[in-house]
Amino acid sequence: MNTKDFAIVPTESELLALQRDLRFYPSSNSNPKVLTLEQVEHFNRSGYITPLEVYSPSEIAEIRRYFDGLLEQVVQAGGDSYSISSAHMKYGPVYDILTNRKIVDYVSDLLGDNVIGWGSHFFCKLPGDGKSVAWHQDASYWPLSPSKAVTVWLAIDDADAENACMKFIAGSHHHGHMTYRPSNSDDHNVLNQTIDNPEQFGEIVWNPLPAGSASIHADLLLHGSEVNRSNRRRCALTLRYCAAEVHAALGWNEKGVQVRGSDPRGHWTNLPRPTAS
Repeated sequence: MNTKDFAIVPTESELLALQRDLRFYPSSNSNPKVLTLEQVEHFNRSGYITPLEVYSPSEIAEIRRYFDGLLEQVVQAGGDSYSISSAHMKYGPVYDILTNRKIVDYVSDLLGDNVIGWGSHFFCKLPGDGKSVAWHQDASYWPLSPSKAVTVWLAIDDADAENACMKFIAGSHHHGHMTYRPSNSDDHNVLNQTIDNPEQFGEIVWNPLPAGSASIHADLLLHGSEVNRSNRRRCALTLRYCAAEVHAALGWNEKGVQVRGSDPRGHWTNLPRPTAS
């Protein structure tokens, strides 16, 4: 098993040294298998699709129990509720979610016949933890080019405005890679980039989701979430996918799993399922 430990995000200097094509490439699929044409058109126009049914209440309850145990282990080892990253490389049950056919079917309708799953990161906002996720673009953090990637945001707990569900700026992905500022301590940001005045790029859309459902958003779509001011946890698993033609720098190709079709260039490591649970 590949046990290489990747940083959650590369350093700014590593990213600035890369030549990346960060333009939105719309889906050209005129015959989707599971999404509707209207959903594909909405993704192209607004940058997201929501909600999408994935797991039944009993199935997501089992995943939630698994995550509860995993979080307890990680915290005991010195981590926190945001530090479970590249989890599909370490834990078999997370690999199973990344390769779940229902999720991959949705993604394949947007990215094409050859799809790589390469990322899995739990974002778990505990009640009153005081942290937000500032407005940002996923593509800004990733050493990938061209920008043919999406995030699937799977709700493990019910997510609503009260406990800090995700929010989007509809249509902002059409503006390309945006100028950001490094976050400061006053931002209480889980990540380290902040894009100010996001409303100039489009309308804010809140994304409440019941546990077991998911949304998909383009890697250039502006999104974020507020501080969880409720007495309820808000946990989600973010799953990252790209077209197999995408090039990954900084060794990130080692994270890859061929979840649909093939990798004609042989660029991505096709990881086996980890045995650890």
